[in-house]
Amino acid sequence: MAGGLTPDSPLVGELRPSPNRNERRCFGPPSILILHYTGMGTGEGAVRWLQDPASEVSCHYVVHEDGRIVQMVPEAERAWHAGQGSWQGVSDVNSLSIGIEIVNPGHAGGLPDFPPPQIDAVAGLAADIVARNAIRPERVLGHSDVAPARKQDPGEKFPWEVLAARGIGHFVPAAAIRDGRVLAEGDAGPSVLALQRRLAGYGYDVPPTGRFDDVTRCAVTAFQRHFRPARVDGIADVSTVATLDALIGALARGGRGERTA
Repeated sequence: MAGGLTPDSPLVGELRPSPNRNERRCFGPPSILILHYTGMGTGEGAVRWLQDPASEVSCHYVVHEDGRIVQMVPEAERAWHAGQGSWQGVSDVNSLSIGIEIVNPGHAGGLPDFPPPQIDAVAGLAADIVARNAIRPERVLGHSDVAPARKQDPGEKFPWEVLAARGIGHFVPAAAIRDGRVLAEGDAGPSVLALQRRLAGYGYDVPPTGRFDDVTRCAVTAFQRHFRPARVDGIADVSTVATLDALIGALARGGRGERTA
């Protein structure tokens, strides 16, 4: 035990308690798992920052490039990892979620690939967390999903399909990119309103204005980063809409979507 912290998962290799935590403002176990990248040069630097009271940020777990897993906040407590955000109409995402920080310098650092040992460790940890807390597949999310206007992590290079192959998260193969009708910033009308309602129905914080505004563009961009990463441009093309519809259809059928091989 370190500083009153005991591991929640048998996969934890090190305890580095963070003071940046408080009580959850909800009843029951966490119902969302959020994946981040650290966006810093080194894993040790990220851990120290997450331990610094001045940072006012923390997470439950950090996963290093070599697969080492550090726990910083008990799962029963509220870590300060998601900030201002929303999912399915709930704004206090921190109270509902467990946060995993994945060591990677992020977009500012060139968004390098995530090493296989790291992804294997993330998948194992995520599987353990969702099983113990009964977190539904469609509530395994990226930071950019809950805060589209502010965040890009874990980014379009994160291999969600690898987690899906191990039964983690909601996933369908992205529809092929092809020519066809697109919706983009500045458009308005019933088609935009229908898109906004589908995004909001899935969970994104998109008011149904009928105008393809900046909020809608950010949500589309976040959706693409997670579910259609081959082209991340904030334009709701045929592929983006078809992928969204396939995900919604899988939920309606009561499934997690198609798995990869």
